[in-house]
Amino acid sequence: MDDPLRQLPGYLLRRASTAMMARLHERLAPFDLRPAEASLLRLIGERAQLTQSEAGRIMGIQRANMAPLTARLEARGLISRLPMSGRAQALALTGAGRALLDQVQAAFAAQEDEIMARVPEPLRPHVRPILLAIWGPDAE
Repeated sequence: MDDPLRQLPGYLLRRASTAMMARLHERLAPFDLRPAEASLLRLIGERAQLTQSEAGRIMGIQRANMAPLTARLEARGLISRLPMSGRAQALALTGAGRALLDQVQAAFAAQEDEIMARVPEPLRPHVRPILLAIWGPDAE
């Protein structure tokens, strides 16, 4: 079928994103996690002393949406809050969160491998720089 929309980079980017996010949802379904929850687990696992507001800034999630996101992970016993200076609290993985993180990281790795396998070998080194350029100057 002749699709004139396939000439539009923005349209193609949206379609590619939709397809990849659908596949990521499938990969995370066995863990009962949404992509944002799994991403937050990864971020907490990699950043000591990370606060909820810092996580929201890094992930591009508004404060009003971060509260229920962290609350869901906390209610499942995957993260806890640790006192820092003043009123600030760091987000930390619990033992259950650390155990689940290994599986989540494997799901993300499989996702990334699948994405890159779809890209012809000579173009692979250009994928990340192109996406960062489209995202904008503050993306790096």
